[in-house]
Amino acid sequence: MNVSVHAQETSATTSASERVQPRLADAILVVVNSDVITRYEFLQRLQMVEQRLKAQGGQMPPIQQLQRQLLERMIVEKAQLQQAKERGIKVDDAMLDRAVARIAEQNNMGMAEFRRRLEQDGMSYAAFREDIRREITMQRLREVEVDNKIQISDAEIDVFLEEHQAGAKAAAAAQELNIAQILIRVPENPTQQQLIESKRRADDVMAQLQAGGDFAKLAAAYSDSPDGLSGGELGWRSQDRLPQLFVEATAGLQQGQISQMIRSGNGFHILKLVGKRVQSVMRGGADEAQQQPAMPSVQQTHASHILIKVNQVVTAADARRKLAELKQRLDNHAATFEELARLYSNDFSASKGGDLGWIYPGDTVPEFERAMNELAVGQVSEPVESPFGYHLILVKERKVDDVSKERQRMAARQAIREQKVEEATQDWLRQVRDQAYVEYRVGEQ
Repeated sequence: MNVSVHAQETSATTSASERVQPRLADAILVVVNSDVITRYEFLQRLQMVEQRLKAQGGQMPPIQQLQRQLLERMIVEKAQLQQAKERGIKVDDAMLDRAVARIAEQNNMGMAEFRRRLEQDGMSYAAFREDIRREITMQRLREVEVDNKIQISDAEIDVFLEEHQAGAKAAAAAQELNIAQILIRVPENPTQQQLIESKRRADDVMAQLQAGGDFAKLAAAYSDSPDGLSGGELGWRSQDRLPQLFVEATAGLQQGQISQMIRSGNGFHILKLVGKRVQSVMRGGADEAQQQPAMPSVQQTHASHILIKVNQVVTAADARRKLAELKQRLDNHAATFEELARLYSNDFSASKGGDLGWIYPGDTVPEFERAMNELAVGQVSEPVESPFGYHLILVKERKVDDVSKERQRMAARQAIREQKVEEATQDWLRQVRDQAYVEYRVGEQ
């Protein structure tokens, strides 16, 4: 099927904003179960995707490939949103307002400036809000349908701990990888012809990469993974929190290199090693791990914080401004951290002067842990954003200690869960797509 939906209206080089025409608003491109994707809706999304890709730099993928990939993603989204509606999953305006405010804050803008910038870029603010609402809704649905259904047996934990007792394994677990992927999905119970077609598409992508093609551009044009339109990056993860298939495929790669094609139950994957680094908090060196294989050591941090939560009264900008003022008072020795925490912190630790006690790796959200790990003993952070609000963090002391057996098993369970999430999510999305009724209304053009 040809998905060049605006070939008769404009050339491929015309911007998406110029292609959006009100007269096309009620033209149906695709029927998905009981819902539809209209041509106007499609062109609005195409405009947003084009602007996002241009902001990331690099060349745009061929317009017809980008259209085809976007339409396929919208079909899967429609099916997910229908499931979310059936399960009563909703994102209210208050939650959406907080999410948009965080995005504006991350871009160092107030809401008024952020809205003006969107409009200057030709993007409807209302359309942007709905895009964020869709993303949050689908994330909450995935938590219900995938994350909460992952089962981890005691036997799996036993095997994981046994494997990670070796020094080499402990050192590998201390490395973080940033991997990007291109996934060519294979339907569930595929026919021979479907397998051949998927393999042909994967071979075509690999040939373009070997000829010097841009990975992010090809991910946007071909990848069936939800992260495809943003270049395919999975983000920084420790090796023991990545699918083992991905770790093995990238083991011999240098930064920037591309793996051989690999096959999983979900389809064909091509991986790029975007980066590799050592975690700032390690389980101890390889020598130490070899000396104490049964009880690995970890670095613990004794920390305090001052938390200011963001809500309908306190904006993100207000929280950052207040913490910056408190940080100045601390720098000028006008007050102690404990005094300010008792007065201003918005959580249970306020009564204890902000003291959080001894923190193990993984006890806190990643944003908090990363900022805390970068501090020297006695140092106070700049304002740090997390899902809970904004923090000032004080590191009081550090020590290296053995992990209790209970904590070892908790950490192993979390690592196994994260290994399984990627593949389970892709498997679930494939089922969502395969089970959806899809009828294309766009004709050959």
